[in-house]
Amino acid sequence: MKKVLFGTTLGVKALATTAAAVLVAMSVSSGAWAATTLRFAHPTPQSDLQHKLAEKFKEEVEKASNGDLKVQIFPNGQLGNDAQMIDGARSGIIDITLSGLTNFTGMVPEAGAFELPFMFADSSAAYKALDGASGEEVMSKLPALGLKGLAFPENGFREITNNRGPIREPADLKGLRMRVNNSITLNNMFELLGANPQQLPVAELYTALETGVVDAQEHPLGIVVSFNFNEVQKYLSITNHAYSALLMVMNQKRFDSLTPEQQQIVEKAAADATAMQRKMNTEQTETMITTLEDEGMEVNRDVDTAAFQKAIQPVWKTFIDQNGDEMIKAIQAVSEGESQS
Repeated sequence: MKKVLFGTTLGVKALATTAAAVLVAMSVSSGAWAATTLRFAHPTPQSDLQHKLAEKFKEEVEKASNGDLKVQIFPNGQLGNDAQMIDGARSGIIDITLSGLTNFTGMVPEAGAFELPFMFADSSAAYKALDGASGEEVMSKLPALGLKGLAFPENGFREITNNRGPIREPADLKGLRMRVNNSITLNNMFELLGANPQQLPVAELYTALETGVVDAQEHPLGIVVSFNFNEVQKYLSITNHAYSALLMVMNQKRFDSLTPEQQQIVEKAAADATAMQRKMNTEQTETMITTLEDEGMEVNRDVDTAAFQKAIQPVWKTFIDQNGDEMIKAIQAVSEGESQS
């Protein structure tokens, strides 16, 4: 299967499209675009916790700066897909964006270690790694890319939905046309387990599921709820097969242009908004499952995790062969070795 991994570069045409979108938005209310207005773009609907994070960030920044800094939020992919928004942040067309960590692995390959299947036993183990030296190592690579890393919010653990039946063991994936993101490790995992992984932007996924272009998808619960995938998917299996972090970044030159006090305000607001979003995600997990059940999904928690962990060992080996195991060992050391390769 030919794999086309997006999230690394953006063509001139796409950049022009993104720039045009920003200029149209700016022209709507030119008076609102003072020099201290920060343009914050993210990919999810306003009902998603990623948008709640953006709103919290905006509230704190504007309050702490006494209005000297303003934040304009562009939700729901208004300024492009993930790759376009990241490149927009690198170029300065966008000031701040929020995207899956996997969308940065084309530029920082070792960051893919965080998304290796079954790396983390729970969210607290992931937080220890992301908020510690391992996360700082990833952040240290960003300035050379024109970006300032602000925080690691979360998407959460990834689960599988499909229209064929519950996913209890690796063999249940065979033959499924599975929508995947651009994570090399997850592509490799599903291909190894006999599925047919296909990359599609999340904005196109509902229609692809509805029309049968793909049979299945894997996302954290919040995305399943926010994008209403339950309307076009029958079965939800709580596989927790990978933890998905988000990465909140800012254009480095834009950050450097702020006063030291304003920089501290931005960093604190990002940290506070991330803490709030993580807490809300944890608190709402069971509620989201219940909601999906009430709306007709059949939920399966009977998953043979040990069988999956054994089956995906070649995926870990491939990653180590390509990127070494230094990051893996560092992550495991701070997350108390809750996953083994």
